[in-house]
Amino acid sequence: MIRVGFTARYTAAQPADSKRQRRMHDGPARAATTTTMTAPRHNPDSAATPVPRTDANSMLAHEQLVAKARSGRIDLYFLGDSITRRWGCSDPQWAALLENWKQNFFGWNAGNFGWGADGIQHMLWRISNGELDGVNPKVIVIQAGTNNVGNVPGDDQKVADILRGFDALIAACRQKAPGAKIILTAIFPRNDNPAVLGEIRRINDELARRADGQTVFYLNVNDKLAGADGRLLDEMTIDGLHLSVRGYQVWADGLRPILMKLLGPPAATDQAPPPTGDPSASNPSPQS
Repeated sequence: MIRVGFTARYTAAQPADSKRQRRMHDGPARAATTTTMTAPRHNPDSAATPVPRTDANSMLAHEQLVAKARSGRIDLYFLGDSITRRWGCSDPQWAALLENWKQNFFGWNAGNFGWGADGIQHMLWRISNGELDGVNPKVIVIQAGTNNVGNVPGDDQKVADILRGFDALIAACRQKAPGAKIILTAIFPRNDNPAVLGEIRRINDELARRADGQTVFYLNVNDKLAGADGRLLDEMTIDGLHLSVRGYQVWADGLRPILMKLLGPPAATDQAPPPTGDPSASNPSPQS
């Protein structure tokens, strides 16, 4: 059963352990670099502190996404990591996913602003540095958090810090696009360590409480993606972490009734900017 939550409640969170390890999505690990955009009391390793990805490929991708934000018309804005990125990118190895993206979102002027290996803190930096400026989408779909959870179990502070990061991300989206409705996507299961599935469930339960059914919505399709043991079903994933075409269709099916409510039926034409890809895709060892 697909869960769509509408209960509003916000909770405070504490900084996470700065030494925790996590498996990242597509792309190189971030450099230990912080910005001056946050108050000194913030933990520089917190999910709530904006942090740039300073490798050359990520910075070039950021420039491309800023340019995308300034072109075309974007009513439906997707923000996420590689799970989002692969769905609507121009990289040839993900052509089947792009076709699925078009089948589901053509006519809604959808723009994909995912980038591989991003944690919440990186998305926070990206939208604070041009990727959401002047876009004014009607709906923002957020898919985030799995790279903060990683594959190493943590403690209560880790969970609380990730939730604090979500709160910061929601606040930043509201500041940049005050008229947009926000759809929080539950963190998907990951099969690399069953010990983190409990953390994912705890975070998702709290995300559901942040929805009010008016400005913030919550979507959880994990019961369609995973088996009784909580692990992603083989047909829903290509590697135990990223989704297959069937997995993406489950996500799209969950989004559709919310998007129909917020955007109405898709138009016969589409004005979204063309998809972007991994800048390193032409190299012998692409990042995704």
